Amino acid sequence: MKEPAKKHKLPPYDLIVPGLGLFRIKKTGAGLFFMTSFAVFLAVLLWRHELVFVSVHSLITGIILLIVSPESFRQVFTLEILEFWIASLYVLFVPVLLAWLSARTLKKARSDSRKDNQGEFSLREIGWNSFKNHSIALYASVVVFTLYSMAFLAPLVSPFSPFEQQDFLVTAYKPPLTRIDALVLEERKGVNIPLRKGDNLSDRLTNTLINDFQALKTRNEPHKLRFIDSYRVDGNTVIYYQGPREKSIALEALAGDEYRNGTPEFIVTRSFILGTDQYGRDILSRVIHGSRISLSIGFLVVLISVTLGTVVGVSSGYFGGLVDNALMRIVDVLIAFPALFLILIIIATFGNSIFLIVITLSFTGWMGVARIVRSQVLSLKEQEFILAAKSLGLSHLRIIFRHLVPNTLTPVIVAATLRIGSIILTEAGLSFLGLGVQPPTPSWGNIINEGRDSLLNHWWISTFPGIAILTTVVCFNLIGDGVRDALDPRMRG
Repeated sequence: MKEPAKKHKLPPYDLIVPGLGLFRIKKTGAGLFFMTSFAVFLAVLLWRHELVFVSVHSLITGIILLIVSPESFRQVFTLEILEFWIASLYVLFVPVLLAWLSARTLKKARSDSRKDNQGEFSLREIGWNSFKNHSIALYASVVVFTLYSMAFLAPLVSPFSPFEQQDFLVTAYKPPLTRIDALVLEERKGVNIPLRKGDNLSDRLTNTLINDFQALKTRNEPHKLRFIDSYRVDGNTVIYYQGPREKSIALEALAGDEYRNGTPEFIVTRSFILGTDQYGRDILSRVIHGSRISLSIGFLVVLISVTLGTVVGVSSGYFGGLVDNALMRIVDVLIAFPALFLILIIIATFGNSIFLIVITLSFTGWMGVARIVRSQVLSLKEQEFILAAKSLGLSHLRIIFRHLVPNTLTPVIVAATLRIGSIILTEAGLSFLGLGVQPPTPSWGNIINEGRDSLLNHWWISTFPGIAILTTVVCFNLIGDGVRDALDPRMRG
């Protein structure tokens, strides 16, 4: 009688440190990804732990205030704070997810190495194993994961606010890797929101939320900065220079007068890694925040257009007859109409906003998916398993969603991954023309537009968002190629 196989428990440190166990079993690529990603997220969490703590505290306070007094919550809530909440939850949740995925991958790899290779694999497992062999697509997926992580973590990882116009006499048109000194003023940033004078629970929660919001908006740096070219201390006065101008300020108007390593506390140095634009705004911060617009528009547009195209294609192919003729004639008309011309008409008529851009691009990009799905359904509905489902008396909805839609997902997924890159290019083109996202809200397209007039002398303004667009589109196209090869039986070799 054969003895049951013993379960080998994983060492605790293999489960605690993501990727370590994968290194031990020679899964170097997966181990490097999990270990590096976990270390980067942990570094961001340690670097911005104060902001993360304030964000989580304000989130809990906001939820309680929303229950106690929805009106008070509505009066103090802003979308900027929501961005900090999303970033903080993301930086806390993703390391846990990475640790779980690493442990799960390690257990699966160890079990696969011990069992016989006689078992059958599901279609999903075959596709995934084939995709893993496509190394370029895997590297592109890692780059896309990095870009989306930067977009989610933008409020935490960007060194400056993307809207903050610095002292442009000093900071305008600074090349990459520039370091500039700044005076730390006693004056506070932003506008102080008056606190409630009541002592009930709603007022206390509102005051707590206001204080947290002000800390988040200033990134825990409440004092204003004044960038300078040079300075000298003359008694109780600091004389500083901003371009050709010589100015002075009293020491008592500065925050701190003690010296650290020979430098007074009221002097800090800020680095502009990718340089600045004509208004002294940090290019790196604007590119990071611009990624949220471009990447989110690409994802939302593809999600809506693929969903709409799938519904129309399935309905047209399955029901046929009058339904098929009506839907396909609509598709033919929309395909024949120039999409860019239609987009320009809609934007010129109704104005431009992020919501309108998403809706417009979504409803001008679903026709190709509808045709692909229709052709798949026309082939599938004559198969034996569909005829058997009909003979059993299954409803049309059950046949469509249980049998037809799952079997048409392969070309839809490939089309979706390839479509995201073109949507990002379209949005960037509209923003470049001034018809997309409007300044000062940053997107990669309008950042390029802002630097086009000074491209020869100040190349970095347009170059870095252009590199971001190029990298994103190429990576999505490589992922699409990898998915196509993985899901197509003829390409698996």
